[in-house]
Amino acid sequence: MTRAFLFPGQGAQTIGMGKALAEAYPAAQAVFDEVDDALDQKLSALIWEGEQDELTLTQNAQPALMATSIAAMAALKAEGVTVEAAAYVAGHSLGEYSALCAAGSLSLADTARLLRIRGLAMQQAVPVGEGAMAALLGLDFATVQKVADAAAADGYVCQAANDNDPVQVVISGHREAVESAVEIAKGQGAKRAVMLPVSAPFHCELMEPAAQAMAEALGTVDMETPRVPVVSNVAAHGVTSAMVLRNNLVSQVTGSVRWRESVTWMAANGVTETWEVGAGKALTGMVRRIDRSLSYRTVGTPDEVRAAAESLTAS
Repeated sequence: MTRAFLFPGQGAQTIGMGKALAEAYPAAQAVFDEVDDALDQKLSALIWEGEQDELTLTQNAQPALMATSIAAMAALKAEGVTVEAAAYVAGHSLGEYSALCAAGSLSLADTARLLRIRGLAMQQAVPVGEGAMAALLGLDFATVQKVADAAAADGYVCQAANDNDPVQVVISGHREAVESAVEIAKGQGAKRAVMLPVSAPFHCELMEPAAQAMAEALGTVDMETPRVPVVSNVAAHGVTSAMVLRNNLVSQVTGSVRWRESVTWMAANGVTETWEVGAGKALTGMVRRIDRSLSYRTVGTPDEVRAAAESLTAS
């Protein structure tokens, strides 16, 4: 098996995620402790004992999901599995930061602080209520792009934001344009067109102020060459240059998440198995819809960590 480690994005957050890992593995607990120190906030208490609404706030969800993923990586390492067991790492939106941290390109503390800045900047880029996102199901990416273009009239922004899999594309932009696109999509044969409960229109040109904030923030941290190639959201292929990865993180704020293309590229370059490391199973569902030849596993609990490690021994 040639594997890729995948790291989830926003939406996977749940109260209690990662707690069992921290209880079972001191190294996982140390990850949460370091993130708490870096943010000067008891984020772990919010993750494990807080309210879902507060955890879902962008500035909390982003570092919380990263911490949970890196805690799972620490647990894997305690079982003898390092990032080099993967041919590639990739993450969905904020998950790309988790991937970079896992691959040693960014330090854990820097990653936590960058995601706090990213979350706040993305939230503040557009006044609440002016932007929106919607998931269009049953239409391919090219059709959704045409739908978004048709809705982006009279100076409104509407763009294809997440190319998740062959039957799910997310659009983003001004609320009026996104609502118009939902109606157009229904007329184009979409099986479903659903407005998403998000507080800002991510991955579209309305996020330009956040992109500028991230360019400034990323300019203050050291980035190393990753130990394994990172399949970047905006490039949809493996990247090892720290400079290119830094630039891609800036472009990612306003650019589309090319997840379908990323998974297809990994499969074409030898990957036969994916491990979703951290909270939830959303990426695994996407992988199954993109390429059914790929095998998969989730790695978010102590039992799953042990089973993953044992699978390498058995092979």
